[in-house]
Amino acid sequence: MSPAERRHDRPEGQDQGGSAMTDLERRYARWTALFYPADYRRERGSELVDTYLSLAAPDRKRPSAADVVDLAVGGLRQHLRIAQGLGPGFRLAGVLALATLAAFATGWAIFEAVVPWAPWFRQRGPFLSLGVPVWAAWLLAVVVHVVAPGRWFRWAVGLAVLVTAGVAMLTETYRPPLFVLLPQLVLGIVALGAAGPQSWWVRLIPLAAAAASVPVAASAAPRFVFSGDYYYEAAATALPAAAVTLLIGGTLLALGLAARHDYRGVWALLILLTPIGMLALNPLGAMLDDAGPGRPVIPAWSSMVAASVLVLTVGLVSMPLALAARGRLPSGGRPVRTDAGRCPTCGAPSGTA
Repeated sequence: MSPAERRHDRPEGQDQGGSAMTDLERRYARWTALFYPADYRRERGSELVDTYLSLAAPDRKRPSAADVVDLAVGGLRQHLRIAQGLGPGFRLAGVLALATLAAFATGWAIFEAVVPWAPWFRQRGPFLSLGVPVWAAWLLAVVVHVVAPGRWFRWAVGLAVLVTAGVAMLTETYRPPLFVLLPQLVLGIVALGAAGPQSWWVRLIPLAAAAASVPVAASAAPRFVFSGDYYYEAAATALPAAAVTLLIGGTLLALGLAARHDYRGVWALLILLTPIGMLALNPLGAMLDDAGPGRPVIPAWSSMVAASVLVLTVGLVSMPLALAARGRLPSGGRPVRTDAGRCPTCGAPSGTA
């Protein structure tokens, strides 16, 4: 019997010789229980603790910071391995994010071209603001995704992210407001998941979203030409609507795929929570503002910042919690099979199982 097997057979709190576990061993076991999935701990947890104990200095009482980080990284790696559908979920979220980006880039580009016709507009030049290079960069990324969805697409998205961040840092009056540019940045980061080999019809989805937004934007833009509200009124209407659409569509897609034991839709929805929240910054900020009827179109700056921090916190915490919860379940959250060693067709014993 191996040392690991003997360790499993001994009473809890005793080492191989029958004596009480040392404080160092107990602490390593606690860190392992915190970071690693249940199945992995059951099979190799004692062996993992033995390895760290053998490498620790004789007089050490607590695990070193480097060992704790190493345990955390190793545990994350194991959680990712058992997360069924996580990789496809990133790709699905990337395609949905890129389609949303394509629709907004097209709509805002049309908005930039139509609104300057208004008599109240005094900006020089044929466009509304400095947002034109931002929307052009994202539309370029959509086109590159169709023809070269690999490395060139990553470069195109990186360029668009840099252009968006650069325009956002400018203090020029005539640029899209931050609550319009911030969702573009977050969606763009998620859209990187769409890189890689894909079916031709998948690559056409963002382009189709861009094309579908043309008549909608062309018919809606004149409504805001004489409103005098710059981007604000249009964005306060369009962004929350897109957030609700993405949330409902992602939820229905996740439920439909989960019914077929395909969990990529669930992971995609978790990944998209942050972009969805960023699209809904206006109503979230208004809720934190607690303003009554007649409140301004844009909530107070402090409320928008608080809403952004809240959205980022929820988005960053949801994925680790989901991974940890899945790892705590037996078999990584998958149902335990009772027909191991049998033919899946007839049920007869199989020698190759």
